[in-house]
Amino acid sequence: MTRERLWPVVLAGWALAAAVLVLVSARAIAHLWFPDPDDAMRLAQVRDWLGGQSWWDVSQHRLWDGHFAMHWSRLVDLPLALMMALLDPVFGQALSTRITATTVPLLTLLAVMALGAELTRRLSGMEQAKSAVLLAPLSVPLLYQLRPLRIDHHGWQIAFALLAVVALVGRPDRRSGAVMGLALAVLLTISLEGLPVTAAIVGVTMLAGALVPARREQALVAIWTVAGLTLILHVATRGPAMFSPACDAIAPAWIAALAVAALGSTVPMLSYRMPLIVRLAMLAAAGGAALATLAAISPQCLRGPFAGLDPFVRRFWYENVAEGLPVWKQVPSWAAMTVGFPITGLIGGALAWRASTGEARIRWTMLLALAASTFALSLLVIRTGATANALALPGGAWALHAMLTRARAVRMLPKRIAATAGALMAATPGLAAAALFGFAPAATVRGAPSVALTRPPCDGMHEISDLAALPTAKLFAPVDVTPQILATTTHSAIAGGYHRNLAAIHRAMATFMADPATAHRWVLESGASYVVGCPGPNETEMYKHFAPHGFWARLERGDTFPWLRPVVIRNSPVLVWEVVR
Repeated sequence: MTRERLWPVVLAGWALAAAVLVLVSARAIAHLWFPDPDDAMRLAQVRDWLGGQSWWDVSQHRLWDGHFAMHWSRLVDLPLALMMALLDPVFGQALSTRITATTVPLLTLLAVMALGAELTRRLSGMEQAKSAVLLAPLSVPLLYQLRPLRIDHHGWQIAFALLAVVALVGRPDRRSGAVMGLALAVLLTISLEGLPVTAAIVGVTMLAGALVPARREQALVAIWTVAGLTLILHVATRGPAMFSPACDAIAPAWIAALAVAALGSTVPMLSYRMPLIVRLAMLAAAGGAALATLAAISPQCLRGPFAGLDPFVRRFWYENVAEGLPVWKQVPSWAAMTVGFPITGLIGGALAWRASTGEARIRWTMLLALAASTFALSLLVIRTGATANALALPGGAWALHAMLTRARAVRMLPKRIAATAGALMAATPGLAAAALFGFAPAATVRGAPSVALTRPPCDGMHEISDLAALPTAKLFAPVDVTPQILATTTHSAIAGGYHRNLAAIHRAMATFMADPATAHRWVLESGASYVVGCPGPNETEMYKHFAPHGFWARLERGDTFPWLRPVVIRNSPVLVWEVVR
């Protein structure tokens, strides 16, 4: 009997989802209306690299007089740069950028759908895997991170986390351990945001190795591969800066902690004659030793990368970036869309676990532990919600298949249709929440009510590209629009929302909220030739709310100052003033 193949189903489902996403995003693609400032910054980083900036230099030389440090990884730049380098000579830079910024996220979506379906197939079977193909593009948090123009690192984090879990629930041998270690090393190198998910996957892997003798080889290869490849990738991507300390990216302290964890985990994996409680205690000790190593080398990292923020920046920037906030600080629609499907996945996974036996039950146990862990993480930091939705696919698909099987058994057609619709709604609570509350994507939230606009508003960040009409200069601009300036113009600016540059963030935000005399002094000190801004976005609305008589509030109202000369950009809502010296 010929085994049914999964890939045609995945390709068909992806092609339909991709076509819909391109149609829905057509206007945004045409105008390069990025979903998030980080996507615009990613484009600027890639273009700078293609323009001659060093592979090892990820700083942004058009911000803060060329001294704007960044902690990003070049790994995410690779597929973007490769496609742009191939397409630029054929289509020109403008069209090449749009093709690349559309294609790369959609290919990441294909990888996530394929991995989610394969994970489900390994746990349940082919029919449930087909249901996973259906459910993946119906998850709003997944689509948000994998839609056209979403070229930042979040989509790749989801894909590599899924790859690691697919390897974990596969055949427990050296090969699957190596694949798992590779995926987690890449995940950590892309961004240290992946550390909690990596810790959860490694923790489950080591516990499985301690409890099930057949899984110890996989666990050992995985932990050593993570440690070894993380070191290799760190050297390859950081080069001369490889020894620099850092709490927000892989650095020597983190690599040392991984090495200690690997060493400490090896002994219990090779000591099966010892009682189980002793082996578990040794694993706990290995984790404690890794934490102690980090504390000894870089104790400041125990407080997190944002511990050094000054009160002003923490209040008006960090505590208002939605993706880093807990679920209870999100708008209700986004909170419901994020946590709804993981709950369904946990319920379906628990029912599948109860119906399984033997090796299948072990696999479901591991998957449930990871699904519960990522769900808990998503409650604390909402950006983990997309990974939680991805790991909910097997449980959600099992539940949907079970409900549809019962629905098909209903004899009366109207009741069968109602039961089928009910099954789809129960399996996709995020979409039900979107219909109930209205779709409100995660965005930078400033905690300020809307203030009446006195000028035509900017509908989206794409209008910042109108500033290309100005002669190349340094612009004093709000923090959130600066990445779009770098991505779509040749101008330089003061600050973007990146935490290694506290002084720049503080100066930019404080200036727009200061009294005009202080703002005058700070703008002159910056060397900026123009002051620019957009009425309507969250950041400038925040300035008006908290400083109703401050610099930006008065500019938007139309107040004039002798040191600023208004400049009109035709057919654009962007406000511009030339600095008179």
